[in-house]
This record gives sequence, structure tokens and C-alpha cells, in this order.
Amino acid sequence: MGKLIRVLILLSFFANTPTVFGQEDQFVDTVIETIEVANGIYMLVGQGGNIGASIGDDGIFLIDDQFAPLTEKIKIALSEITVQPIKFMINTHWHFDHTGGNENLGNEGVILIAHDNVRKRMSTEGFIEAFNQAIPAASDVALPTITFSETASFHLNNQSIEAIHVLNAHTDGDSVIFFRDSNVIHAGDVFFNGIYPFIDKSSEGSINGMLRAVDLVLGLADNNTRIIPGHGPLGNKRDLNNYRRMLMTVRNRMQDLIDEGKTIEEIIELKPNADYDESWGQGFLNPETFLRILYSVMVPPTD
Repeated sequence: MGKLIRVLILLSFFANTPTVFGQEDQFVDTVIETIEVANGIYMLVGQGGNIGASIGDDGIFLIDDQFAPLTEKIKIALSEITVQPIKFMINTHWHFDHTGGNENLGNEGVILIAHDNVRKRMSTEGFIEAFNQAIPAASDVALPTITFSETASFHLNNQSIEAIHVLNAHTDGDSVIFFRDSNVIHAGDVFFNGIYPFIDKSSEGSINGMLRAVDLVLGLADNNTRIIPGHGPLGNKRDLNNYRRMLMTVRNRMQDLIDEGKTIEEIIELKPNADYDESWGQGFLNPETFLRILYSVMVPPTD
């Protein structure tokens, strides 16, 4: 658990938890809520990124695993649905609020899967500029043992499941997971439902990549698709369209201000997204922090 302790500053942002650094008991009161999304498919909400689960005779296919101290609670929540064990777990990207349980699951023989860049980033010490935080390399057992470059297909629990890599969106290793037979999509952190998103410049994330990823998901979805976001409540195509509209608007406003030569401090004073801030700025990124992150991923690099 030592590695988790060293990154609690970062995790407090991702999990929206109290800032009690170095204390794993901040997870003691966490309750794992289980939501049935479709027959045999569930969304689990606790602290950190939303979990997806396909449950059936082939075992549990898990999408993300939140934080290490929550692994037992997650397993208990799943045991109330099925006696089947977790056999596979796929990470939507490398951030610790989605991969913190990897080591625990790997030690239990669960097969860990992710995009190539997830393993690469977890294998070495990383740095997230937005939070000025170094992230230690993961242990060998926490690393995905199966990786893919573009897409991966799974045929489990009477489901055709497709993992699709999206380029340079939230990070450079994001995957969208599409349950074609059940019309369910786990969008990972390319979709923050109802709150401003974090875009990780240090992991080659970009606002335009986020928009491309959202467009990909919208292309897969219809009006009956249920969409599990990386953060926020269970959504649908209308919610994702609202999110896209917000992203497009704030991007265009920021670009105009950058083109005018405005500094980030001047932009913050202008409050260009005041009409969105009350509804979208109530998550773990307040309006000022979101503006700083958006500016950092859009402003041209200096020599």
C-alpha cells in the first residue's frame, strides 16, 4: 500500500475525497453502489472511476478497479450478484483511480488487459503536471499482461465486447468498451457526465482528442444506449451530446482568448464560462482549475 500513500494528493482530486494524506482509513466509509445497466451488465460506484462489470457463466469481466483499499468491498458487492470470480479486468487508462486495484487482482490471478500505452506509463515513474505530482511505477504484478494497439475483441458471457483505443483524448491510452449485444458503452474518462473533465497534458491528452473520442462514442450509440462515464452518473446519448456541446463551446471560447493574446490570469478574471460554471463546475475541478487545465492543453508551446 506504500505506493498508494505516496500519491494520495493526486487521488484526492480524482476521487473527490477528503484531503487526509497518508491515511487509508479515508476509504473506510466508502460504500460500493451497484447499478444494473442491462441484463448481466453493472456499473459500480465508489471512489474513483466508475467500474463496469459483465457477469455470467464465463466469470466476471471487470472494467477498471478504483483504489487498492476498495478491492475487498468491490468483491463483496459483486458477490451479492454472482458466485463467479473476477477472471478478466481491463483498464480504460492508466490513472490510479482506475488502476489502483490492479496489484490486488493480479495477485489473485485475474488477467489484466489494457492499451499498450497503459502498460508503458504504469511501468515507469510518471508525472502529472496539472497536479505537480510524481507517480511511482507500478509493481510487475499490477501491469496489464495482455495489451493491444487499436482494438481488442472479447466473447464472454454471451456478449460481444469490443475495446477501442481513442487517440490522445483524456490520455494517450484511453479505451472505450462497447457491449454490442446489450447496447452499453463504458466510455472511461473521455466522458465526465455533468462535470468539467480533467485532460492530462502530461499523458498527451488534448481537448481535440476528447472531442474526437466523444464523436466516436456518439457514432456507436443510439437513443437507447446506456453510457457509463468515467465519472458522474449513468448517462445516455443526450447526456453525451450535452457534454460535447459544452466541450466545443469552452474550447472555442478559450481559443478566441488565446488568439487575442490573453494570459491565463486575464482569462480567469473574465470568467468566460460563467454560464456553465454553476452546473459543470461542481465536480473535483472547480471553474478556475478547469480553465488552467484547458489553457495548458491549448496554448502553443514556447521555445
